[in-house]
Amino acid sequence: MNLHEHGAAHLPGAAAPFLDALEAVAAGLPADQAGIRLHGVPGLAELLGPGALGAIAAGRIGAAARPVRAILFDKSAAANWALGWHQDRTIAVRARAAVSGFGPWSRKQGMQHVEPPFALIEAMLTIRIHPDAVDGGNAPLLIAPGSHRLGRIAEADIDAVLARCGTRACLAARGDVWLYATPILHASASAALPGHRRVLQVDYSAQVLPLPLEWLGI
Repeated sequence: MNLHEHGAAHLPGAAAPFLDALEAVAAGLPADQAGIRLHGVPGLAELLGPGALGAIAAGRIGAAARPVRAILFDKSAAANWALGWHQDRTIAVRARAAVSGFGPWSRKQGMQHVEPPFALIEAMLTIRIHPDAVDGGNAPLLIAPGSHRLGRIAEADIDAVLARCGTRACLAARGDVWLYATPILHASASAALPGHRRVLQVDYSAQVLPLPLEWLGI
């Protein structure tokens, strides 16, 4: 698949050199939680920075690309969750501020989030790093190829977009990386054969937020 045309690209083995560092980061985090928003975790900035996995993002959205949000997802027998079709539309910032075009606001796991102008989301890149294999039985991410080029999709229009674009399951081997245009329409079912299915999802941006807003970062 092509990132520009389809909104997703598969990079087999791209994270293999970083798996030991990734395992070390994950080892200090709580187990059996559906999703943990990461900030200030030792070793994370080095792993996702420009000399490591961040180089993948820099090659797609520019040298100024930096990680602005990271979430560790896991599916297991204890946390076998599902998520319906949606677009990611919020960003994490340091503090709330009244800036035109930014809102509504929300707090997620104690972190301040806001929905920015959609053009900012369209300029972002999402990287999903797989320390565990993902096959058809343990709930791979589902995407609607090409939906990233349709702008902000209203909930009432999702079924029509799925019929137009079709869907694709993003299978992965241990150490693989998937790249996504951040606004792509996506979903995840519960696992038919639940086992640990960890995915580190990282949003990258090369944009500067209008002051006084600042990215929370990682």
